[in-house]
Amino acid sequence: MGAVFVLSLQLIYTCAVIQRRHFKLKLRSRTLALGERTLIMGVVNVTPDSFSDGGHFFDSLTAVNHALQLEKSGADLIDIGGESTRPGAATISAEEELSRVLPVLLGLRGKLRIPISIDTRNAIVADAAIAAGAQIVNDVSALQFDPALGEVIRRRKVPVILMHMRGNPANMQNGPFAKNVFTDVIAGLRAAVKRARNARIPQSQIVLDPGIGFGKSYRQNFELLAHLERLATLGFPLLVGTSRKAFLGATLGTIKSPTSTEERIWGTAATITAAILGGAHIVRVHDVAEMAKVARVADAIAGEL
Repeated sequence: MGAVFVLSLQLIYTCAVIQRRHFKLKLRSRTLALGERTLIMGVVNVTPDSFSDGGHFFDSLTAVNHALQLEKSGADLIDIGGESTRPGAATISAEEELSRVLPVLLGLRGKLRIPISIDTRNAIVADAAIAAGAQIVNDVSALQFDPALGEVIRRRKVPVILMHMRGNPANMQNGPFAKNVFTDVIAGLRAAVKRARNARIPQSQIVLDPGIGFGKSYRQNFELLAHLERLATLGFPLLVGTSRKAFLGATLGTIKSPTSTEERIWGTAATITAAILGGAHIVRVHDVAEMAKVARVADAIAGEL
């Protein structure tokens, strides 16, 4: 525990604090202002096996109620996913994924007032989800898994979140990891932007995510957070998702005996603060009420730069 914990503190302590650039993201229902304050994206996993809350919201009615509660707790966006992308997760069919998310999307119609993001790698799922009310596509494969997804995003005129991942969910944590995480992430995100632009997705509709916990060592996750400002130079809004992830469990406990996901809330809070001070525009979290307060204070600090 000691070595990992000290390392994480050293890396976060060296975090460069920057002034965020402002962007505007055009949705069908509104325009999102990015940079004035940090936006909170609440997570709704409609899966039986997600790493943090798998099975808790697998029932569609429970998932609908959870999304509404996250809105009340301060979420600015809701991210709904029907396929687990935890380390070692197996791929499911588009039909299975749709059977999980569509009842939730339909159940939220006319009830949820904040925009919905669909967390999917599948063009078929994205197309149906957008028709059912989703306004953003969050693709952890950055348009690599399904070549048809870029065309759906362009045709539907929705923004896309492109995440960096080394490998795929089934093998991403097996290694070997990149020798230089920033070289790897920056090259991967630039390639992702190129794929999006080749699909004629407007540059103004792209958000980038460094993919904390997706094909990185525990140390590399802290390194990305400590120097997140280097990714801001790419010229796109940044989304960061650290909530309850394994590198926090290992830091707060040990690699062999990590803390439970529920015990990682304060570790998450530290990383959310670092991410905001490093330039993140959106943070993706499970514990919305708590992280909304963390973000408010971090924004106040960032506002005094």
